Amino acid sequence: MKLCTKMICKSFLLLVIMVAFMGTTGHAAQTRIKEIRIADSKGDWGYPNPYRHYPRGPGYIRMSWVFDTLVWKDDKGYIPALAKKWTYNPKLLSFTFELREGVKWHDGRAFSAEDVVFTIDYFKKHPYGFVPVESVSGAEVMGKNSVVITLTKPYAPFLAYVGGTMPILPRHIWQNVADPRKYSDPKAFIGCGPYKFIDFNKAKGTYLYKAFKDYYHGIPKAERLIYVKAGKPLMSLSTGEVDLANIKPDMAKPLEKKGMVIIKNLRGWNKKLMINHKKPPFNNRRFRQALAHAINQREIIDKAHRGFGSRASFGLLSPDHEFYNPNTPTYAHNPAKARQILETLGYVKGSDGFYAKDGEPLKVGIMASNITEAGESVADRDGEVIKRQLEAVGIHVNLVNLEQATTDGRVKKWDFDLAISGHGGLLGDARILNRMINPKFTGSVNSARFGENKQLIRLLRLQIAEMDTAKRKALVYKIQEIYADELPAISLYYPTSMAAYNPKKGIRWYYTKGGISLGIPIAQNKMSLVR
Repeated sequence: MKLCTKMICKSFLLLVIMVAFMGTTGHAAQTRIKEIRIADSKGDWGYPNPYRHYPRGPGYIRMSWVFDTLVWKDDKGYIPALAKKWTYNPKLLSFTFELREGVKWHDGRAFSAEDVVFTIDYFKKHPYGFVPVESVSGAEVMGKNSVVITLTKPYAPFLAYVGGTMPILPRHIWQNVADPRKYSDPKAFIGCGPYKFIDFNKAKGTYLYKAFKDYYHGIPKAERLIYVKAGKPLMSLSTGEVDLANIKPDMAKPLEKKGMVIIKNLRGWNKKLMINHKKPPFNNRRFRQALAHAINQREIIDKAHRGFGSRASFGLLSPDHEFYNPNTPTYAHNPAKARQILETLGYVKGSDGFYAKDGEPLKVGIMASNITEAGESVADRDGEVIKRQLEAVGIHVNLVNLEQATTDGRVKKWDFDLAISGHGGLLGDARILNRMINPKFTGSVNSARFGENKQLIRLLRLQIAEMDTAKRKALVYKIQEIYADELPAISLYYPTSMAAYNPKKGIRWYYTKGGISLGIPIAQNKMSLVR
């Protein structure tokens, strides 16, 4: 009996040790990776909080590691985040979010429903470009872990643009901040996301984050997350300097041979020609259509990008979008048609190109820059190809290459003729059409800000207020048709977007369904390091 008791004790002790070991290794399994390094060719995307990151997708992603939203998306669609469930009441025009319990801020304070209400109020007082709250009348706490957000009117993009994009701020830190854009205290980077922000070296373009061990989804898989400025992703991945990088399509096969996993995105980013439709001759729809006929989209792809890419829809939305209209008007490359239109507008063909009636040459300026495609800086040769195409139909062209920030600034001030730019969001909610067309939406440097067609503006207003999916889709179809006819900007092509990662770290990276947040087409979803 004594021997049996001893055996039972030993077995029990062994079981306790095994459970303890399994618990330790299970815990360690989540943090066994010392660090994950992500390559970025630009480097500087600003400081990672809502008011200090650069207003493009990569800046938002840097911030998203630190601040969480009510809901989020993974490779399959929407998933719970700070809210574990939500419902919509069409009669009351309200969304009710049931919040998670036990969530902590990076400083150890408890997250609460009051933080959500505060964030709504703060963004109404201090607008944040990524989160439009003009359709939100207010928010209130309903019970300990519930928040009701009420709308001023039906707002179809709410989940995408508010629930799934709005970074929740800690009230105890921000309630006394009068000017958020000047707030640089370390507390400005306290969120409840999976990683704590540690350092940003602006000169080197590097970011350092550290895993938040009290994260409500569980301890992140990597102890440290580092962004490295690396201009040669092929070499950086091959040498092990980085674990994930956006790559050019011709790098895919060599990297596959080295054991890297290659992932390819849908068409969620477009290069486009911005047009200053505020001044002549660009304020004439027929002149803009002549430009479209003069431009050869396929030639740009072939000569500037070695054939990697596909022609863009003139209706802006990606063909991979659920609301894409396959009958959107197109403009075949037709130099003769372009010349014919110019002649009907009164331009006279001379030996070296078209001239106005007063004898002045028809001359346009094009601004080009090393633009950022899906987070990576890419040398721009599009301007050279477009210049030759326009000159081939008789339009004199002055091409200038500028820094992207300079181009963005001049476009915002309407100080340009034509400018080559680009943006993502073409897989997310159809509200991207409002952001990129309506003159009221001034937050994006890529917006055409076009208000001359009143029917178009009316349809844009109606589509974001239509909660019935089928009816909304019909409105969006018509918007694409009118936009393609007006051409306040000309979409050129969708680049082939790829990323590569090293699978040895045990992390699965992916492109988010519909793009991260409001449609960012970059394979850096924070859930890859959490779940």
